[in-house]
Amino acid sequence: MKTPPLDLVLVSTPIGYLGSGRGGGVELTMTSLIKGLLSLGHKITLIAPQGSVLPSDCSAAVIKHVPGIDQPSWQHQKVSAPVVIPPDGVLLGLWEQALDLGRSSDAVLNFSYDWLPIWLTPRVDACLFHLISMGAVSQVMKTLITDLSKSDPSRLAFHTYRQAFDYQLSSQPFVVGNGFDLHRYKFQPQGGGALGWAGRVAPEKGLEDAVAVAAALGHQLLVWGVIEDAEYAKQIEADHPQGTIDWRGFLPTDQLQEQLRSCRALLNTPKWNEAYGNVVVEAMACGVPVIAYDRGGPGELITSGLNGWLVPPDDLEAMIEATLQIEKIDRRECRKWVERYASHDGFAMRIESWIKKGIKANRELSS
Repeated sequence: MKTPPLDLVLVSTPIGYLGSGRGGGVELTMTSLIKGLLSLGHKITLIAPQGSVLPSDCSAAVIKHVPGIDQPSWQHQKVSAPVVIPPDGVLLGLWEQALDLGRSSDAVLNFSYDWLPIWLTPRVDACLFHLISMGAVSQVMKTLITDLSKSDPSRLAFHTYRQAFDYQLSSQPFVVGNGFDLHRYKFQPQGGGALGWAGRVAPEKGLEDAVAVAAALGHQLLVWGVIEDAEYAKQIEADHPQGTIDWRGFLPTDQLQEQLRSCRALLNTPKWNEAYGNVVVEAMACGVPVIAYDRGGPGELITSGLNGWLVPPDDLEAMIEATLQIEKIDRRECRKWVERYASHDGFAMRIESWIKKGIKANRELSS
């Protein structure tokens, strides 16, 4: 028997408008999920910072814009940093609307990694759910998430087990992976082009290691992403042979995959515990194998010898050696892995299952 569709309110990240690239992988996760949830027949209202846009194939979703100052990202602060509330901050405006709409919706799904929605959860009538997008980079966030897992673990979901185990959870985590609209990624069976790297250009992403590998092998490295730390980017360029880096900037998905799919391999060099690794899957969707540090989420996405190679964290020699072995990878296996584990339809179904179970648990607690 088909169940009735859900009326869902989705709340975007407060660190930048959708389409700016400042939201990192959360932006791609949200748009892929919205398309998947719409295909399942659910009603979607998105609350997002002013200027946010959705792809044309998500036009059935209603988007409500909120003006305000961007919230500082936790990933750029010390672990022990206190909560910051900017004057006229967009975070407060997002959640004023979310709570208002949440009174008449089935559930509110939060995508922001910030204190306010977690803190609100046990204190409001709206049924709030949180897809946690990062590891425990903040003690404030770790405490709030750990406490919520004790009182109502059904409200939390994570992208990978490695991410979830950053927190002191009271029970087994609900892991949903991630999902991508595979029609947007064209498979290319032949590689042989340059090496690639994609992500926010900031110290925690470890771009300098990928550049060092490319330089050691005499290859060019194509770099895609928003430059968040200009001094860091300049220093990397100064430390390596001229012409090693080809800066490509932040590109929409269609343009990114068109350039990325010709790469012989994508290098993934995080210095922190990645929650998932969107660019890893985007590359594999195009048939591009990935060489990654065995740190965080990518360690659950890559099987060495099948769709790329995992190497010990921060081991440049191991990454160089793996890069020399990349031709052994069958690019068809990369695409097959994504089709099996990371389609946007499958992701939406996992999110749907999590939310329905949480709604049921909430009703049972209330009765």
